[in-house]
Amino acid sequence: VDAGLDDRRGDEDVRVADVRHSFPRIASEQAAEAAAARGVNVSVVRLSPSVHGAGDHGFVPRLIQLARETGKAAYVGAGDNLWPGVHRLDAARLYRLALERNAQDARYHAAENRGTPFRVIAETIGRRLGLPVASLTPDEAPAHFGWLSPFAMLDNPTSSDWTRATLGWAPTQPDLPGDLDSAAYFA
Repeated sequence: VDAGLDDRRGDEDVRVADVRHSFPRIASEQAAEAAAARGVNVSVVRLSPSVHGAGDHGFVPRLIQLARETGKAAYVGAGDNLWPGVHRLDAARLYRLALERNAQDARYHAAENRGTPFRVIAETIGRRLGLPVASLTPDEAPAHFGWLSPFAMLDNPTSSDWTRATLGWAPTQPDLPGDLDSAAYFA
């Protein structure tokens, strides 16, 4: 599935003008660029689709709920599409480092790795819930995932190499598969 970046991974130097599709987060970056054009010192921290950890109320808990409701954990196609994640404590530390650096017009990526294959997320959910894991076709995905369907099919390989080198940031908390495979998500 096309992430809108012309088959490039998401690097920090990709600007919203380089993205071919409309994503909800683009408006925030457009506002930041407009402020920077007026001389405001602004930087952007791009969060991963999954900001996970204790108290997570985002995509992963919804995937778990869907698996419980439908009786299966699912992914689309081969499930090789990458879903980046970041632990909420690592993201918080990145925001602090970005504020301390106070760079003009910088873009930072809060991504613990290039991304986790969506199939691995589904397999972990299925194993933890004792449910079958199924591959769906793109046509079947909306019936299973609902509004989450475009996100379940999105391939979003992401780099945080520049962020790490520039800020000295390195995630120290569990990655998405490790965090997901804990009792906190399945209580």
